[in-house]
Amino acid sequence: MRLVVDFDVCESNGICMMAAPEVFELRDDDLLYVLDEQPPEELRAKVEEAAWRCPKQAITVVD
Repeated sequence: MRLVVDFDVCESNGICMMAAPEVFELRDDDLLYVLDEQPPEELRAKVEEAAWRCPKQAITVVD
């Protein structure tokens, strides 16, 4: 599994971080960072929830 985030669309609102804090981080500069672009399979449910909850649909999960 691989994550693709369209940072041109991303609002850096941190909703994805609430769903998958192991993978996403909102830092003091108010920008979103992907901590692991290829997260382990055991995090799939959290990553898919983060992508689903993204209000801008900026996160894509690629198999």
